[in-house]
Amino acid sequence: MQEEKEFIQELLNPMTQNQAFEKLLKEYQKPLYNHIRNMVIDHDDADDVLQNTFVKVFQYLNRFKGESKLFSWMYRIATNEALTFLNQKAKKNGISSEALQNKTIDNLKADVYFDGNEIQIKLQKAIVLLPEKQQLIFKMKYFEELKYEEISEILGTSVGALKASYHHAVKKIEAFVTTN
Repeated sequence: MQEEKEFIQELLNPMTQNQAFEKLLKEYQKPLYNHIRNMVIDHDDADDVLQNTFVKVFQYLNRFKGESKLFSWMYRIATNEALTFLNQKAKKNGISSEALQNKTIDNLKADVYFDGNEIQIKLQKAIVLLPEKQQLIFKMKYFEELKYEEISEILGTSVGALKASYHHAVKKIEAFVTTN
């Protein structure tokens, strides 16, 4: 993608905004969808959260200070939108976030967009048992293959703390997978 500051100016300029936003969608729609899908699990929910994410990006782009990369800022918005969505959905159903995620994982086999097998479902069940922050870090590192530096910028956490959280998450997942 072209120089980021120039691109942001194109996004903010009413004359070039539509074309620039199409470029933004083309560049970031798939990685953001994957990130959100890893968090909310359900395809339809991921689509809804992705749409909300792009609405917020468009709505708040004029407040983007450029202190981080546009990519990191958008991932932060997507992460917050997904977490908010999960909390609201759990509250609406009168259950905990963990119970909601377990229920969603149990429904994965019926999801036409999920092409995983029993091992992948077991992995998802193990991930749900992790604390929320460890879940997020594990998914970003393992599934999305983001570098620790990128995750650090997105979550505002030190690289050392991320490495420790990821290590603990891996150990817990290994223990779950080998005993269940």
